[in-house]
Amino acid sequence: MRSMPDDLDIDLDGLTVGQVSTWVGVTVRALHHWDEIGLARPSLRTPAGYRLYTAGDLERLHRIVVYREVGLGLDKIRAVLDGSTADVPGALRAQRAQVTERIERLHRLGAGLDRMIDAHERGLLLTVEQQAAIFGSGWNPDWPAQARRRYGDTPQWQQYAERSAARSPEEWQAVAAAVSALDLALADAMDAGVEPGGPEANRLVERHREVFAAYFPLSRRMQVCLARMYEADPAYAAHYDGIRPGFAAWFRRAVDESARAHGIDPATATWE
Repeated sequence: MRSMPDDLDIDLDGLTVGQVSTWVGVTVRALHHWDEIGLARPSLRTPAGYRLYTAGDLERLHRIVVYREVGLGLDKIRAVLDGSTADVPGALRAQRAQVTERIERLHRLGAGLDRMIDAHERGLLLTVEQQAAIFGSGWNPDWPAQARRRYGDTPQWQQYAERSAARSPEEWQAVAAAVSALDLALADAMDAGVEPGGPEANRLVERHREVFAAYFPLSRRMQVCLARMYEADPAYAAHYDGIRPGFAAWFRRAVDESARAHGIDPATATWE
């Protein structure tokens, strides 16, 4: 709020709403509203009927602006100014408690935004030690950065980052356990001679989509592309064939047959 100049003769002439708006630092619309609700009404009128503000009016406006800036609502401001509340310090303490709560909430929001930014940039918000403990000694801590460079501009990376930002190490441990259990179930099915395209293989393919949803939703077409990469990419193939020799190729065939059962040609499936 601007201070009033000492040489302005407001007692004699008063100030128009436009002048008050400039000096007090509030909009004309706000002044009209406060006038309409009886919070701050100009005390004088010109012969033509225009309202003018006196020094006393300006003092009340000053107090309104001060209390509004500390967050009091107009009803509370009216109660303070008109003396209908005797406990002004109590009202201000209550407002201070609300401000403190709002500040704490904003700090939590800021921390959440920091985690979201980190997740979009790094993918996995775990230390190298945590990653090794959760995902095992075969885990490469460079993989998240590689995935960010490869997929960082995709909707799936954004979905993965959103999940990662909200996930604790314990929750990541549960995800890793679910993935390991699925890999073993798939490998056991292959060892048991389960044929791709059969009911048991199709059930496990569906379970793979459900487990993978911990990272991002996986369509059947995307699953075909993923299984194809598991077999063709040397790093992925080594991982899955390390669980059972031939696992990567068997899983790719199982996914292909499941896709065909749903009217999808694996040869033409794309990441969508």
